[in-house]
Amino acid sequence: MHLEAIVGLGLLAFFVIIVLAKSAVVVPNQSAYIVERLGKFHQVLYAGFHILVPFIDVIAYRRSLKEQVLDVPKQTCITRDNVSVDIDGVLYLQIIVPEKSAYGISDFEWGAIQLAQTSLRSVIGKLELDRTFEERNRINQDVIEALDSATSPWGVKVLRYEIRDITPPSTVMQAMEKQMRAEREKRAAIAQSEGEMQSKINLAEGEKQAAIAKSEGEKQALINNAEGEAEQIRMVAQATAQGLKVIGEQMSTGEGISAAQLRLAEAYIEQFGHLAKAANTLIIPQTLSDAGSVVAALTKIIKKDEGLNR
Repeated sequence: MHLEAIVGLGLLAFFVIIVLAKSAVVVPNQSAYIVERLGKFHQVLYAGFHILVPFIDVIAYRRSLKEQVLDVPKQTCITRDNVSVDIDGVLYLQIIVPEKSAYGISDFEWGAIQLAQTSLRSVIGKLELDRTFEERNRINQDVIEALDSATSPWGVKVLRYEIRDITPPSTVMQAMEKQMRAEREKRAAIAQSEGEMQSKINLAEGEKQAAIAKSEGEKQALINNAEGEAEQIRMVAQATAQGLKVIGEQMSTGEGISAAQLRLAEAYIEQFGHLAKAANTLIIPQTLSDAGSVVAALTKIIKKDEGLNR
């Protein structure tokens, strides 16, 4: 009898443990459990401790409320100018309404990936090849808008879509490389020609400035020379006038006349000697045949002029 009681208590304890295991639920943070009661949606359990009705309530789905990253496989898209390119990307989404993600679609991840691929093909088909490289942000935004409207009934919010790689055919890559090389060579030639043009302009401007400076210098030199010559003439004239003034003052005295007579005699003899050297035959006036008569005649003229001046 005692053994049967022990077995009964053991079975009761085992049953209690099973009931507790079925009824007690701890939901982790950033998670949501979807509970069905008798096969029908009942409630959503969020982070914390919860008690369920054993054998009646069942956790049908478990959902993570964290942001999820899905890899969108590479696919071939055709651009507006009929060029095939391989494009892959990354999709970021988050569950907003857990029960809709469970009952709105059978597999929301697979559905989001398929929608991303079809939306991407549609967007790429509206663009030319060159613009697919230039407008990645626009492509990403268009894909997000298309996905967000489609996944809203699933309780899923599309946060971001990023193109990871765009791979055109090898022939197109070679053509693009040639085009880029030609464009770079064109820019280099333009830059070189602009540099040469600027260099010539600078040289011409330098020559112009040099010519202006040279002409200004020559002009200033001529002005300086003219001013110097004028000053020289003025100084010579002043000196000559001063000398004549001194001579005139001295001529009013007897000593001055005697000095003048001596100077005239010396000049006469000197010039007469030059004339004699220049020619074998020389004709002179009778009154000027000797130095004394010449000096006397000139002295008479000097005295006459002095008298007139007085």
